Amino acid sequence: MFDNLKNLHKLKQMQDDFKKEKLTVEKRGVVVTMNGNFEVEDIKLNQELSLEEQQDALKDALNEARENIQKTLAKSLMSSGLGF
Repeated sequence: MFDNLKNLHKLKQMQDDFKKEKLTVEKRGVVVTMNGNFEVEDIKLNQELSLEEQQDALKDALNEARENIQKTLAKSLMSSGLGF
């Protein structure tokens, strides 16, 4: 039971640390910054693109940011020694 509490505390610490991490992705001049909790912190659009091009670039940037954060989180959990 004590080990489970230690693991929960370690997971909470990892979550707090991961929230501080930021990832920025740029697609065709559209820039998205997302934190480790998958919260979008900033979006910069490219006014030189059409509305449809901006929408596509934004979608691509958001998807790439989410995917990269998931990979980073998985690596952190696997190296944590918590048995995941």
